[in-house]
Amino acid sequence: MPEQALFKLSVLCDNTSVERSIAMEVGEQIKKYRGELKLSQEAFAEKVYVSRQTISNWETGKNYPDINSLLRMSEIFGVSVDVLLKGDVEEMKKIINEADIDDFQKWSRIFTVLFFMTLITPVPLARFLKWAGLGIWAILAAVTMCVALTVEKKKSVLNIQTYREITAFLEGKTLDEIETVREEAKRPYQKILLMLAFAVIALVVSILMAFLLK
Repeated sequence: MPEQALFKLSVLCDNTSVERSIAMEVGEQIKKYRGELKLSQEAFAEKVYVSRQTISNWETGKNYPDINSLLRMSEIFGVSVDVLLKGDVEEMKKIINEADIDDFQKWSRIFTVLFFMTLITPVPLARFLKWAGLGIWAILAAVTMCVALTVEKKKSVLNIQTYREITAFLEGKTLDEIETVREEAKRPYQKILLMLAFAVIALVVSILMAFLLK
């Protein structure tokens, strides 16, 4: 839907440099189609019900047309709003993808740090701070669990669960249909293996810490 595309673009345009880039790309599209119809800015402005200066501002990327103007221009040009915004939609997808990658990496790093802190702190905390130490560890474990649930929720939204899916996503790549089906079939047992691996790591670290702190 064109309205949804415009809404996402408006959210992205909180960044001034991104807004400028997007407005310039739309302006180039408008100028291109106006030229194909051999319309002057004045003549085109009359058809869109705006001033010649407004058309000039759009084409030079100084500002961005509203939804009504875009719909009107799509009718005049004989193309859909999606086609008129083609360049911007591609730019929008790229920016959204990069933002998703950065956000997922951030939460993954936070979880990794908290997870290893949860593994290595219970024995020393209990040994030196007794019950207070166990209370601190319980809070740390609860925070780690909340972050883990956040990461899992993001994985679900992004539809990435297996190691290969996550790696492809972080590299900005997508799997083809056959590869996706294969990876989806791996999800259940990869989750089990991951849980077992975490359990083994926790056991080994706890034994090691207990030995070192004797």
